[in-house]
Amino acid sequence: MTYKFPLTHSLKLITALLAAILLLGCSESKLTPIPNKGTILAFGDSLTVGVGSSDANSYPFVLSDLTGLQVINSGVSGETTDRGLQRLPRVLNETSPDLLILIEGGNDILRNRNLTETKANLAAMITLADNRGIPIVLLGVPEKKLFSDSAPFYDVLAEEFQLVFEPELIADLLRTPAYKSDAVHLNDKGYRKLAESIHDLLKENGALP
Repeated sequence: MTYKFPLTHSLKLITALLAAILLLGCSESKLTPIPNKGTILAFGDSLTVGVGSSDANSYPFVLSDLTGLQVINSGVSGETTDRGLQRLPRVLNETSPDLLILIEGGNDILRNRNLTETKANLAAMITLADNRGIPIVLLGVPEKKLFSDSAPFYDVLAEEFQLVFEPELIADLLRTPAYKSDAVHLNDKGYRKLAESIHDLLKENGALP
């Protein structure tokens, strides 16, 4: 025996399926679109400062050129996450950004700091921004090992806070001699590649058109 759905029932099923598909598509966009005159805060250490290059070739400067937005370079060379945690509330108050790009933890790793504390410091930074409704993009920094990927605690943080996360970019760049100025810093080409990749990441996740 074959049962035929009434036309109205079939239409309801089709409508429900289309709505589910649309919702699924929307869920892939994890970032709020940045306004035309919005501000991105690039917060971190020497990789944000642009050590190994000139100010005009730092990744925040190049990213500003690519997006047409104000990108504030709030990097401090040699900064560890405990210092970054102390500094971030003031910077957030002063800049009121529409998006935070966080690249911190490399100096903790290089100095053999307790990485449980490093993770806790980063979690506190993420919470500070999250409590203000500021979307966060997290980039992982590699472990102090040859050919290593980002330290595992970055993945844990990204999962815990449901962040837009790039785990391999910095490690890949630092494994490529053509992009490096020294063992832990990039050159002009490396910072441009970093900015271009972040630009693509922001577009893929809905922050940029």
